[in-house]
Amino acid sequence: MLVESGEVVAVEPGAVWVETLRRSTCNSCTAQKGCGHGLLNRVGAGRRHYIRVLPGRVQPAQCRVGDTVEIGLPETVILRGSLLVYLLPLLALLAGAALGGALWPQQQDLAALAGAGLGLFAGLLAVRLHAARHREDPALQPTLLSRRDTGAQAVELA
Repeated sequence: MLVESGEVVAVEPGAVWVETLRRSTCNSCTAQKGCGHGLLNRVGAGRRHYIRVLPGRVQPAQCRVGDTVEIGLPETVILRGSLLVYLLPLLALLAGAALGGALWPQQQDLAALAGAGLGLFAGLLAVRLHAARHREDPALQPTLLSRRDTGAQAVELA
């Protein structure tokens, strides 16, 4: 389970909105400057992210704005998502290139290039459609794992 902590910024029926701060582990990596991920983290360091989190071990009704919570997402969700996002367009690109080259042997290079482009487009479209279809799937959403009460109380201003 991948675990991240954040602060509750809003509570709604059946979910909470949590603000997380992007952290980087690049300082402990041996690649340091030879990695594009490190550059992206330096550019986006300190950015705040807002995530809608579903009930898990803790119910949203138990949370208040300002509480610190831990949210979790199973590793399998990240692994399957990564495979889908990277592998499906690549396989579609290769299949499109092979199909294009086989269908027009007299212009094999041009046909393979066109087929690869169409295959890549089809693969990316399939990923986008899959993401849209599963956007609200509870199995793919982060869940509340624990809550630490900050002791803050609501104050009514006159």
